[in-house]
Amino acid sequence: MVYKSFLPPRLIALLREHPDAVAATICGLLVLLGLLALNIGWVGLGLLILPAAYVIGGYESAREGLTTLWQEKELDVDLLMIVAALGAAGLGLWRREYYLIVDGAMLILIFASSGAIEGYAMQRTERSIKSLMSLTTDTARVLVNGQEKITPISELKIGNQVLVKPGELIPTDGLIIEGYSTLNQASITGESMPVEKTLGDEVFAGTINGNGVLRLKVHQPPESSLIQRVIRLVEQAQTQTPPSQQFVERFEKLYARIIVLTGLMLVILPPFLFGWSWENTIYRALIFLVVASPCALMAAIMPTLLSGIANGARQGILFKNGAQLEMIGQVRAIAFDKTGTLTTGKPQVVKIIPVENQTETLLLQVAAALESLSEHPIGEAIVLAAKAKHLNWCEAVNVQAKSGRGIIGVINNKQAVVGKAAFVQEQINTFSSNLTHHYQQLEKEGKTVVWVAYAGELIGIIAVADTVRPEAAQAISQLKKLGVEQIVMLTGDNERTAHSIAFDVGVDEVYAELLPEDKVNVIKYLQKQYKTVAMVGDGINDAPALAQASVGIAMGIAGSDVALETADIVLMADRLEKLSHAIGLGRRSQVVVKQNIAIALGSVFLLLIANFVGNITMPLGVIGHEGSTVIVTLSGLRLLRN
Repeated sequence: MVYKSFLPPRLIALLREHPDAVAATICGLLVLLGLLALNIGWVGLGLLILPAAYVIGGYESAREGLTTLWQEKELDVDLLMIVAALGAAGLGLWRREYYLIVDGAMLILIFASSGAIEGYAMQRTERSIKSLMSLTTDTARVLVNGQEKITPISELKIGNQVLVKPGELIPTDGLIIEGYSTLNQASITGESMPVEKTLGDEVFAGTINGNGVLRLKVHQPPESSLIQRVIRLVEQAQTQTPPSQQFVERFEKLYARIIVLTGLMLVILPPFLFGWSWENTIYRALIFLVVASPCALMAAIMPTLLSGIANGARQGILFKNGAQLEMIGQVRAIAFDKTGTLTTGKPQVVKIIPVENQTETLLLQVAAALESLSEHPIGEAIVLAAKAKHLNWCEAVNVQAKSGRGIIGVINNKQAVVGKAAFVQEQINTFSSNLTHHYQQLEKEGKTVVWVAYAGELIGIIAVADTVRPEAAQAISQLKKLGVEQIVMLTGDNERTAHSIAFDVGVDEVYAELLPEDKVNVIKYLQKQYKTVAMVGDGINDAPALAQASVGIAMGIAGSDVALETADIVLMADRLEKLSHAIGLGRRSQVVVKQNIAIALGSVFLLLIANFVGNITMPLGVIGHEGSTVIVTLSGLRLLRN
């Protein structure tokens, strides 16, 4: 098109992505220019600029209002705003009081700005689904007569055999018929540790294969895979209209009907009932439309919520829309994901227990020497622990990893073994039972225990676990002090690990071994009991629950792209203690909004009485109308204070 040769590429992209925001911005600039032109006496120029502001800012509202009137036979606030604005403009031209045209333009500008904000919020669903789709591959390696054939996922059939090489994404749900590997399932189940998979085990699309080669058998259609169900759950939850939004839509329609019908009666009845002149009647009716227009009512809400959003941003809390700022103030129950939310999401060495006459230093050095040659996350945790203590170790040789059992090698011409108890016991002459009590206790706490032997003797055990965030217990304690009635933990991990973490942080209830759809069901159950429920999570597996919850809250640093896009609120620095600030901010916003609505409706009521009893002039009506708008706007700015 012709305009492409004149506009910068960035501006073109902005026009395509956010047309409502661009229209509101241009409308605002034109209103300012028109007002400036009128103030310096350039009336002709002002009368050319201001109609452009009407067209650019009011086009979308006029289109929506007329569409609603034509298709649904309903009046809404969009159409009311256009009628009020045009009435002010017509009256301004008729009486040559041109500031009334500016007033009409301001009405349009306020609604155009609100429409831009709503448009931005509605783009989240599409981005969330695109992020989810990036977790799935387009093709799979299908084995046909022993040969690999690259086949589109959509063409897979039940019974097909699929080959998955080390490090690849699992292309579809399937059963392992050959091979052994560890899989990173954090994206689906939220499990903090890689899971060992072998013959007969089910694997999920979107999870990451470890070092083994797997042959899978497709046992269900690709569209029924777990990741596809996650996508559908996110779509379904995000497209549902919340009750609060339904109430607002009903209120707008009712308000518009009352004002329009009242305006029509004011144009027709007074000459017959009170003997008014037609000129005075029309004048009073137009003043009615101006003072009754919902500018102050709209300003009672958005500036308040935007101020709260700005306040939250300074505190590292990103509210994606104003509705969720209000909603979080009503939260009565909160569900936390475990891995990456209440915990750090990374395995760490939490306990080092040497046998008698041995030291922690030797125990860590032997384990690190072998594990430094391993890519297993548990091995990485052991190596990091040794480095944190600034330990050095000798190089291990003849190292062999035994899948799912452990690792063995030679250090200083002496055999070293690290792994599960049974594996280590097979490699040494004596096996001390002194550590059995410690081992059993650590297992009960949900920790993974690694046994270490050197030179034919057991030298100790090392416990590895996903550690609780330091601030988690205090954050939950603060939430309880705020009056949150129920705090639960949802996780894909086993019951033992889940209850251990729950005890440490102080949650009220635990739901373990959950798949993404199970988490959604728990949220629905909580919503039946407590109505307004928040969900805090970080993983892809949390996305459906985040979307289903009344308020979805994601961890900004640890969170996956899908969780960040799906959530309504993001804790940018992963600081759980900011949740109490967010809830407090939401509660303050509710109080301020209610106060502002009372001021807005009260001012409209007083102006309407003054219009028909006190016979106020249009300028006074506009001053009263705009004055109430300024008052509630300034009132809303109170939320900028901490």
